[in-house]
Amino acid sequence: MDNLDLDKLTENNQERDYFYQFDRHMHGFMLRTFLPYFPDKPNKALELGCFEGAFSTLIQSHFSQLTLVEGAKQAAEKTRHLLSSYCSTSSVEVICERFERLQLNQQFDCIFLLHVLEHIEMPNKLLQRIKRWLAPEGKFFVACPNAMAASRQIAVKMELISAPEAVTDGERLHGHYRTYALDTLSTEVNNAGFAIIESGGICFKPLANFQLDKAFEQKIIDDAFLEGCFKLGDVYPELCASIFVVATLPE
Repeated sequence: MDNLDLDKLTENNQERDYFYQFDRHMHGFMLRTFLPYFPDKPNKALELGCFEGAFSTLIQSHFSQLTLVEGAKQAAEKTRHLLSSYCSTSSVEVICERFERLQLNQQFDCIFLLHVLEHIEMPNKLLQRIKRWLAPEGKFFVACPNAMAASRQIAVKMELISAPEAVTDGERLHGHYRTYALDTLSTEVNNAGFAIIESGGICFKPLANFQLDKAFEQKIIDDAFLEGCFKLGDVYPELCASIFVVATLPE
C-alpha cells in the first residue's frame, strides 16, 4: 500500500465518520495521562501516525522540537497547516512517509504511537525500529483501542460482535489488523524488548462512540460526565476506551 492508498483510506474513513467527537475528548485525556512522564525540560519528541495533528497540537508546547510522521499526504498537509497556525516555542517538522521507509538520523526523548499499532501488519518490526529512535532514557507511549471496553463487551452480549478481540468490518475497512486488550498489548511491547514502567486504561467507556456523540449533542451527557468517566478509568482500567503502556529501553 503506497501513500496514495493511505489517502484513499483516509477519504473512506471520513465518509463513514469513523472519527467521532468522543475521540477528540480522548486526546485531552491521553495528554493528562501521559504528562507526568514527560521530561522536566522541553526536549525532542516524535509522533508516529499523527493523522491530522489533533494530538500534536496538545503536545507541541511541551517540547522544543517535535517531529510528526504521517503516511497519508492529505493528512500530513492538514497537519502542516494546522500546526503553522499555532503560536509555539517548539520547532515542528512534518514528514510524509510510510514507517517502513522512514529514515531518522536522531533520537527522541519521547515517542508517541497512539491508536496506530493495531493498523500495523507486522508490529514487532516497527517496534524494533522505534527502539533505535528512542533516546537511552526516553519514554515510549503506546495507546490502542481496548478490546475489553465496557461498550464493546455489551456489543458482544448483544451479538453485534463475535468476541471482544474480533476485528469488525468497519475496523477492517479502516485498516485494523487486530484488537488489543491490556495483556496482549503489554506482551507485544515486552516481546519487542521494551521495559514497561506503567500501563492502564484511559476513560471508562459505557457506550459506543456514536452513542456518546449523540448523547452529547442532545445534552443527555456533558463534559462533567466525561470527566467522571475519565476518573473512573483509574478504578476500572480494563473497561476503558483505550489501553496504554509507557515503556523505556531496558537498562
